[in-house]
Amino acid sequence: MEYIIGADIGTTSTKAVLYDQKGNVLEYANVGYPLYQDEPDMAEQDVEEIFEAVVDAITQVVRKSDVAAKDIRGVSFSSAMHSLILLNQEMEPITRSITWADNRAAKYSEELKTNGLGQKIYEKTGTPIHPMAPLSKLIWLKTEKPELFNQARYFIGIKEYVLYKFFGELKMDQSIASATGLFNIFDLTWDNLALETVGITVDLLPEVVATDYQFQGIKKSYAEVMGLPEDIKFVIGASDGVLSNLGVNAVDEGVLALTIGTSGAIRTVVDQPVTDPKGRLFCYVLSEGKYVLGGPVNNGGIVFRWVRDQLFAPEKETAAQMKIDSYDILTEMASTIPAGSDGLIFLPYLGGERAPLWDANARGTYFGLNRNHTRAHMLRAALEGIVFNLYTVLLALEEVSGSPKSIQATGGFARSALWRQMLADIFETDVTIPESFESSCLGAAVLGMVSLDMAKDLTVVKEMIGVTNAHHPNEKNYTAYRDLLPIFIRLSRQLSGEYKAIADYQRTH
Repeated sequence: MEYIIGADIGTTSTKAVLYDQKGNVLEYANVGYPLYQDEPDMAEQDVEEIFEAVVDAITQVVRKSDVAAKDIRGVSFSSAMHSLILLNQEMEPITRSITWADNRAAKYSEELKTNGLGQKIYEKTGTPIHPMAPLSKLIWLKTEKPELFNQARYFIGIKEYVLYKFFGELKMDQSIASATGLFNIFDLTWDNLALETVGITVDLLPEVVATDYQFQGIKKSYAEVMGLPEDIKFVIGASDGVLSNLGVNAVDEGVLALTIGTSGAIRTVVDQPVTDPKGRLFCYVLSEGKYVLGGPVNNGGIVFRWVRDQLFAPEKETAAQMKIDSYDILTEMASTIPAGSDGLIFLPYLGGERAPLWDANARGTYFGLNRNHTRAHMLRAALEGIVFNLYTVLLALEEVSGSPKSIQATGGFARSALWRQMLADIFETDVTIPESFESSCLGAAVLGMVSLDMAKDLTVVKEMIGVTNAHHPNEKNYTAYRDLLPIFIRLSRQLSGEYKAIADYQRTH
């Protein structure tokens, strides 16, 4: 039997999973790292802390397993998108990793939208104009931190840095490149208009390679630490979003992958690049002839955490004392409230929003609050608001690619029967929860298996995922949601004119 490691360099941690050729999990490791928010709108991470976490996670799964190192054919990578790191002439980082959640480039993304240049760039690159993207971050750095910008020899992301440390090669896969806002998804090269807009040249960016590209010849010191043979191959892989689609087998026409973790996303696979005339959806490369179309949201499980910490602190403390999961207590409380929360609506924009608003200034709102509403109503409304917002992304997706046949759901929320049913009711679609463990890691592993000739093609994933839960829409619930959703949608649009005003006030005061 041969084995492979799927590693996912995520926003809050790096996960590594050791799989056999049938997709069975042999070992798992998860190593976290902090997010630095030293000033308003900042969201950075330390590149060396992440690199050490990658080494640690891979080391753990190798050392804890009974598998002989020589039988591990390779390591294949997934990574969060939109990170930006500046390297100097000595190939050393002169910034932290500026993550997708960093909003300091908001002013410059708004300018691109206003002058019409942003839409032209989006139509070539498939990356919506937003401060998350390196496109906007580079304009911000060039304008506000020119001394730093001018020191840079290369502009890269976190996966490129990790692999450079291992192999001394600076390569970026087409999937990560297509999430920078600088890469033309139609001809698969760095885009001239985007580069001219930022004011950089191709030689400041890594060479772009296919997602099945292989590295070999890892530095001996790292091989020894991780317990891997020196001749092992590493597959560059792709981004976490597109690999999550692969990892839940949402690769056929009409099948959607929906993820709610800290953030969230809804995505479908298409066979050619597609952009949205309204600029609401991303389109990123998965592999040759496969592209992932969809929309990401900032506000997923992080909203549930906020509700728990700010509105239910006593319950959180009680759960800790009893050594039970506080989220289980809260979902039980939310289940006592009827669908629609008796007319209480929550707009979940606690951290700005990407799809479908693409507004870094968006802020959260409770609407419809009256004396009959309780904390439990506020809790359920927050959970519903997360799913309502994802439903509005689906509406945009339907305009471009048609209605879904089914939804494959994954992420931390999938543990909750309440959320799974809520998803089926609001989307009025059957929802299945694949058994597959860590979908981005599995997606990376499957992509790696194909690259290393351990599997014929990507369809092998169908035999690996299984199904743990299936939910069908409840008529009573979806009738209530049908009446509430139009109000949610109108509210999110009508308040858009005030988001900047309140965000500016918050930054000032």
